[in-house]
Amino acid sequence: MKKIMKLILALILSVSLVACGGGGSDEGGAGSSEGGEGAYNVAYLVNGNLGDKSFFDSAKAGLDQLEADGRINLKTIEMGGTDSDKPKWESILYEVSDSGEYDYIIVGTFQMPDFLKAAATDYPDQKYIIFDDNTYVGNNDNVLNLMYKQNELGYVLGVLAGGITTDTSVANINEDAVIGFVGGQDSPVINDFLIGYIEGALSVNPDIKIDTRYTNDFVDTAKSKEFALSMMNDKKADIIWGVAGNAGNGAAEAVLETNNAWFIGVDSDQEQTFIDELAAITLTSGLKNIGNSLIWVFDEIDAGNDDFWGTEIALGLAENGVGIVDDKNYDAVVPDSVKELVAEAIKAVQDGSVEVSTAFGPNKVDVAEIRDSVRP
Repeated sequence: MKKIMKLILALILSVSLVACGGGGSDEGGAGSSEGGEGAYNVAYLVNGNLGDKSFFDSAKAGLDQLEADGRINLKTIEMGGTDSDKPKWESILYEVSDSGEYDYIIVGTFQMPDFLKAAATDYPDQKYIIFDDNTYVGNNDNVLNLMYKQNELGYVLGVLAGGITTDTSVANINEDAVIGFVGGQDSPVINDFLIGYIEGALSVNPDIKIDTRYTNDFVDTAKSKEFALSMMNDKKADIIWGVAGNAGNGAAEAVLETNNAWFIGVDSDQEQTFIDELAAITLTSGLKNIGNSLIWVFDEIDAGNDDFWGTEIALGLAENGVGIVDDKNYDAVVPDSVKELVAEAIKAVQDGSVEVSTAFGPNKVDVAEIRDSVRP
């Protein structure tokens, strides 16, 4: 009965969308001439809108590349991201699943797992991919959860921060070897970023200190700003990495206010998403390369390595699943000697000569002990 009601709702929605002229973008829908015969039919359902300069756009760029290469036929549906749009998400997901037209349906972010779990259970023969979420990993053997090795990302940014923090030839840098980290929660995910950050910084400066604080949510910009001001004024930190969602932007505001440090963004290129003034004090950002990760998935599928359904795959530097922004402020501000350190760190992690510790799993490290050992 539940499935029938959902299908009825989907039918009503589909009729209303046609009457209104469509429910979102249709970029090269199934059967599109851009993909070609023999290509996979793929639906990308955006629980928001394109133009976010973040995860949604990144995923679309990767899928567009796959379509341009003739590997997929792509249907993109922007479902809207307001509270009033949320009832559509499940209905559209069910409508697309019930159509039977798509080899793969792709969704993303922490807002979609409940809807996806229900649909994947009701349509066990449909393959689904969800990026940047592992809430129900293993619950459905027709779902692939794509995740990203934030510890490797943290390591590279730690090398950058550790390498530049005492180079007083760089604007806003003082002679004290102190950097900061504002996390959203004292949790394994956030601490995985942190452990990499600490290890990377220590690899280039064994005497460095890292001031770590947590806002305990992902929205409190005021608390993040307060922490960052204290890091700069009391501890002399001149590089602060915000890993706290929107709350982390408060640290950027503090850096702008004092104008004696640099901010590092996370997940997407924050120089593109910020207003000009905040972009100007953002040294770089750590990236989750959603588009590249989707290309990687189809590379594996085409190679016959598709035994990952029902599992979580974490992609790191070797798979280009994570990376850093290396143009704009990074290119203009970071000294060549530090750029070389960063390039060497990336290569070392990629080829396995450096294995970054993690806050997850059976081999997790003692985060509290390591964190406390480098407090200023």
